[in-house]
Amino acid sequence: MSRNLPARPNLEFLKKEAKSLLDLLRQRDGTAQLADAQHTLSRDYGFASWPKLKAHVESLAAPHPFAGRWIANVAQSKRHPANLFQRAVIEFAVNGNTVDIDDEFVDESGRVVHGHSTIVADGVEHPMPNGYVVTAAWRGTTALETVATKDGEVVGRGNYTVSADGRHLTIAASDQVIVLDRV
Repeated sequence: MSRNLPARPNLEFLKKEAKSLLDLLRQRDGTAQLADAQHTLSRDYGFASWPKLKAHVESLAAPHPFAGRWIANVAQSKRHPANLFQRAVIEFAVNGNTVDIDDEFVDESGRVVHGHSTIVADGVEHPMPNGYVVTAAWRGTTALETVATKDGEVVGRGNYTVSADGRHLTIAASDQVIVLDRV
């Protein structure tokens, strides 16, 4: 019998459920171990093993590697000659394939510019304001690739990559590489 996990499964509850199941298994077989109960419970929820069930539950609880606030490390960045900003702060919110990006730049003249965009990272073309179309796709959990077109012509490509330690985000596009540090 296969059961569905709740929308927000709790690992502690699943551990208690496995211990309760162990009591039942031991009534039938006195040599049953906790690993047997965990395996049975995992299979019941449609997972091949306890480690796979546990990893799935933990992945749901962990924030997405992109999520959060990032500040540009201007000294480490190679800014585009047409965009020599003094400061940049970018905040990412990730919900499945939807990526909301709020940014604040202080441009070369000291003017503060705010922006917001939503990218859907599903590999499908999505119309954006001003006639642009953006196609975005995840490349693992720490990389996002985007392609922007206008009137059918590619006008920009961007690769967003979070470092293995989760402390740095690099945005590589055309003639610039922006390095950001997690705030």
